Amino acid sequence: MSSLMGYGASLRYATLQLPRPAGANNHKRRVGRWRSPEAAVIPNFHLPMRSLEVKNRTSAEEIKSLRLITAIKTPYLPDGRFDLEAYDRLMNIQIMNGAEGVIVGGTTGEGHLMSWDEHIMLIGHTINCFGESVKVIGNTGSNSTREAIHATEQGFAVGMHAALHINPYYGKTSLEGLVSHFEAVLSMGPTIIYNVPSRTGQDIPPAVIHTIAQSANMAGVKECMGNGRIKEYTDKGVVVWSGNDDQCHDARWGYGATGVISVTSNLAPGLMRELMLGGKNTSLNAKLLPLIEWLFCEPNPIALNTALAQLGVVRPIFRLPYVPLPLARRVEFVNIVKELGRENIVGDGDVQVLDDDDFILVGRY
Repeated sequence: MSSLMGYGASLRYATLQLPRPAGANNHKRRVGRWRSPEAAVIPNFHLPMRSLEVKNRTSAEEIKSLRLITAIKTPYLPDGRFDLEAYDRLMNIQIMNGAEGVIVGGTTGEGHLMSWDEHIMLIGHTINCFGESVKVIGNTGSNSTREAIHATEQGFAVGMHAALHINPYYGKTSLEGLVSHFEAVLSMGPTIIYNVPSRTGQDIPPAVIHTIAQSANMAGVKECMGNGRIKEYTDKGVVVWSGNDDQCHDARWGYGATGVISVTSNLAPGLMRELMLGGKNTSLNAKLLPLIEWLFCEPNPIALNTALAQLGVVRPIFRLPYVPLPLARRVEFVNIVKELGRENIVGDGDVQVLDDDDFILVGRY
């Protein structure tokens, strides 16, 4: 209350010392140089919009223990709306195969192609239907701090267990700005910071992470800058998940990573669980690498969307600007599945190549 009264008082008594208009009191000569008025410093009196009665409320310590987190795919109906029946099947596949957490509306889930209404609805749907079986981490990050705050408040209000936050992309900020941006959302609940300079155009350096790691809600970092950076953090007690599927085995068993936030586990959740929980296994890692390399032959999630359509577990529908992989790559995927064993890949039917005309590209949705 005192802070609010102080704020009101500062508005009542603050005055701006502006230069006088030309000709006013010109019989008096102004002495000295005119100085620009200083901006009023307005205290931040906003309290976090949070509830202590949220169902499935989770601590940062619980999030820190997760070893396999799947960045879940968002499937679509022919008109571009969410296909919730297909989404539920994907979620059940993840749970049955041992995924411990999911990222909802991340890069893989195409959160950047969603309205915030869609985004929060999907987080709410996921926690409502599956929140007792798997940890639900909502991607509520934004390059606008205002949007990140609002979306994170809503995400926790509908019950998500943790938030995923990226650094402001495109309109990049200073290191001090990064700290302020993350501190603005950390008060709301358990948080994973996501560092992927190839997409944001800006690295989150260790100095920033170590500063915000002092928050009790800081669960850890999804790190895409390689295993050297991961070891730098884990040596100092910061929890890290590898953001690179092709490096996650070594990150887990050689560099101290807790686990992986994975794209590949959308297709092979059982094998990825074994890779993260079953101990060092270089032969399994080598067996998975052709699939992983194929998945990232174009920007994610293009290949994943194509693969899930070929497997028949989602409709072959793309929200633009994503388009399916070309025919030669689709044929290559059929052969990769044969090498891995059809029983190790999601879905029940035969893998189809699909014709170009089988895919629907949606620009308005």
